[in-house]
Amino acid sequence: MTEEYVSIPLDIPGTKVNGVNVSAEGEIHISVTSTVEGTHCHQCRKEIRNLYDYGREVKLRHLSILGKPTYLLIRPRRYICPFCHDKPTTTQELEWYDQRSSSTKAYENHIIKQLVNSTVYDVSQKDDVGYDTVEDIIDRQIGKSVDWNDFHNLPTIGIDEIAIKKGHRDFVTIVTVRYESGEIRVLGVLENREKVTVKEFFLSIPKHLRDTVESLCTDLYEGYTESAREVFGDQVVITADRFHIAKLYREPVDDARKDEMRRLQEELPKEEYEEFTGALWLVRKKFEDLDEEEQLVLNKLFRYSPLLFSVYIYANALTAIFEQPYTKQEAEGMLRAWMSIVKEAEIGYFDKFLKTIEEKMDLITNYFVRRKSSGFVEGLNHKIKVMLRRCYGMLNRIHIFQRLTLDLNGYG
Repeated sequence: MTEEYVSIPLDIPGTKVNGVNVSAEGEIHISVTSTVEGTHCHQCRKEIRNLYDYGREVKLRHLSILGKPTYLLIRPRRYICPFCHDKPTTTQELEWYDQRSSSTKAYENHIIKQLVNSTVYDVSQKDDVGYDTVEDIIDRQIGKSVDWNDFHNLPTIGIDEIAIKKGHRDFVTIVTVRYESGEIRVLGVLENREKVTVKEFFLSIPKHLRDTVESLCTDLYEGYTESAREVFGDQVVITADRFHIAKLYREPVDDARKDEMRRLQEELPKEEYEEFTGALWLVRKKFEDLDEEEQLVLNKLFRYSPLLFSVYIYANALTAIFEQPYTKQEAEGMLRAWMSIVKEAEIGYFDKFLKTIEEKMDLITNYFVRRKSSGFVEGLNHKIKVMLRRCYGMLNRIHIFQRLTLDLNGYG
């Protein structure tokens, strides 16, 4: 039998791979040793090179390989100091992991980036890592100094808040830089989301780098937007992050689903109602991403709940607008057309979002000024038409499509 191997570089300088094995639980264990010579005595701080022995093995979570949890196993070197009279030993400290941590620095940076537009719980579940471990990683990253020499430019800065409940702190702020290539790098983790804290961080950016900032993406929290305006002025386009806007206009879909499911639970036989137990994920996923069976279930749900279908369609019409290469002015026209249609339909679920979009129209439409796009998508009318044809089937509510396409065309 022929065995095939794949060689993947570890990309950690100063280390040598001794062996690799896969545990019974499917974890990849990579045994490594340090090739760095010497350390500094923890007492006199002089450089010492007299190897004494090796410490106990340390198991460090590292970046996953082929989707499998990966760990590095290392026995750190210990050196004896010839300069101190009591000859103390010191464990070698390496650049790629912190002795207080159970993870490599590369993995900790990965977790921080995963937290952008997510939650501690979601990341802990997705990466199969403990909730407390994620919080510990956040704690270690808070206030860590930035080596600005590592950055040549900061074209797009992102600001995201993470809600946590450890101690007396409710939120931390993650500041990232995003490049045209899609690369995201963490600039800093701030201990709170107060305006003074965020502004202080922005002011810590060297002026030559501040001058390279073109846009800043954030949610609608004024502590972020105002601190950005005060530091960067008019040279930077401040944009409401599309992910946060999408969360706001998809909340009405969730609210309508909950209300309609309660109604259907009372009205339908138990067996029939149970067909819709997975409705939460069905209405959150793109219709075209559902398999045939899921589409049939969603079609049936909409047949019982035209109200939920209407809310679903209005939300997806907004997504279609955001996927178009409109100018800022064109986008505002389309959004105001959408608002007019929703108001006339008298669907109360969108009332809160309608108020938000009216108050923050400038920030929201700034998305269309400097957004990064991989190419044009199909037209708004076509997308809604396809959605209706697939999703609506035998439902006789084509007037929703007619109103959306006719009215929105008038603002194109």
